[in-house]
Amino acid sequence: MKWNIVADSSCDLMSKDISCDEVGFSTIPFVLNIGGKEFIDDENLNISNMIEEMENCPTACGSACPSPQQWAEHFEKAQNSIAITISGNLSGSLSSAAIGKEMALEKYPEKNIMVLNSYSTGPETALCIYKLAEWIKNGDDFSTVQAKAENFLKDTHTCFALSSFDNLVKNGRMSKLTGFVARKLGMWGIGIATEEGTIAMKGKSRGPEKAINIIIQDMKERGFSGEQVAISHCFNKDMVERLSSRILELWPGAEIMTLTTRGLDSFYAERGGLIVAYK
Repeated sequence: MKWNIVADSSCDLMSKDISCDEVGFSTIPFVLNIGGKEFIDDENLNISNMIEEMENCPTACGSACPSPQQWAEHFEKAQNSIAITISGNLSGSLSSAAIGKEMALEKYPEKNIMVLNSYSTGPETALCIYKLAEWIKNGDDFSTVQAKAENFLKDTHTCFALSSFDNLVKNGRMSKLTGFVARKLGMWGIGIATEEGTIAMKGKSRGPEKAINIIIQDMKERGFSGEQVAISHCFNKDMVERLSSRILELWPGAEIMTLTTRGLDSFYAERGGLIVAYK
């Protein structure tokens, strides 16, 4: 294999989603710990069962990123390897991939390996992966692909909307009373991924329609020009359809891709949550 794209499971894509002769694509799973049970975020994970376990678990839950050895094994499969991870400020996956790169190069110094920090998660990573495959298919060389990817990620933005705050409460980041009141009032929390790859709160709303308004306003403020949008959702097709309709009303030429959250993004977005990326 000449080219190989590898992502951690925060990308919300499956291996079958990228299929062309020029490039292989695979994902490496996070491991989610819920009530003492381990859920491997591979392509066979039953998200519905995992969410139910999480909702019924009274204690804090956690996640573990892929190991350097897992990354190294994937890097050894091709002459040119591209890794893309969840934001380095949200997880140790980026550091793990960087160590895996050094491990692979010790054995195969002639290989080309790049490790990309998405500064985000889910749909933004997915958009970049599709572009990587496109650039490779068009014949771009390794250094050109790397430069294009880094620029693409700088010009792509992410926002998210959460209707459940259980994990925040369980992990001590929100009081039980505040979480209870937010749920009873139908409150939504809307946040953005910053340029540094951290999470900042954008606002809060009562009800999904006002949450959509805040997302649309964020897209306008950050200069969305009507190109590409990717929306990951955790069991909330209705809100995806409503948001998509609003986007197309304002930007009729926008290309919208819909994804379902895999294990890690379901773990943090929780039931009903949306993650929106746009270029």
